[in-house]
Amino acid sequence: MSIKSDEEDDLNLLTFLQGDVLEVEEKERAAVIVGEDTDAQEELQQQYYLDSIKSNVIIRQLPSEGIPFKLWPAAKSLVTLLDRYRLQPSSSPLTLIFSAFSNASQHSPLRILELGSGTGLVGITAAATLGANVTLTDLPHVVPNLQFNVDANYNTLTLHGGSINVAALSWGEAKDMESIGCEFDLLLASDVVYHDHLFDPLLKTLQFYLRNNTVFLMAHLKRWKKKDSVFFKKARKLFDIGMIHSDPPSPGSRIGVVVYRFKCKCQDGSKSQN
Repeated sequence: MSIKSDEEDDLNLLTFLQGDVLEVEEKERAAVIVGEDTDAQEELQQQYYLDSIKSNVIIRQLPSEGIPFKLWPAAKSLVTLLDRYRLQPSSSPLTLIFSAFSNASQHSPLRILELGSGTGLVGITAAATLGANVTLTDLPHVVPNLQFNVDANYNTLTLHGGSINVAALSWGEAKDMESIGCEFDLLLASDVVYHDHLFDPLLKTLQFYLRNNTVFLMAHLKRWKKKDSVFFKKARKLFDIGMIHSDPPSPGSRIGVVVYRFKCKCQDGSKSQN
């Protein structure tokens, strides 16, 4: 029996599930990241209906302001998973993860930290569907739009027992992380693996927050082989990583969004170490 490297295992697993992944050329990368709304209006407001709570989530996008102000496929996938979990927990891939928090949540709300929140759709959905206490984070210039979207959904959040804080967080910055604190049950993120210079800061942030019982759920759309393989190879040295869900490819695409679960390899509840 041959032994495969972490990088080969990651690539082959996705190939098996979703077909061969083409390498994205360097000259095409900007177009891939910018996405579909190249001629979008200055401001877009959309409503996302959550069947599990019979309510809409209102999100303002500002496409001309850059990547964090737009919605991306991985965020929508996490929203769908959260909504379906609330509707049918017995058939959800999230059930095993959330069952570990069930005893604690009977007495206090689930504590969730979202990294790279962007428009805030995922975190707002988590707060509303789970009745959770969610902290949305992103870079300082993104925070005002995050707060706008939280305020726009105040009534829905209040009705369903969710609460949200918004904070600035630059990945890897000890001052930012310490000011937010580290007492979270669950971390969420979507479409955060695309700039390779942010891999190490993101992993450093995960090391700070992931303790023995904390789980990180990351929804990811694979865009290029080499970059993604570098990230996952580094991440697997620090965390136990498993794939819990895979979406079918959308029309015109060869791959779909994959949701990964990260857990600290440490055994004593302390932070993971380099």
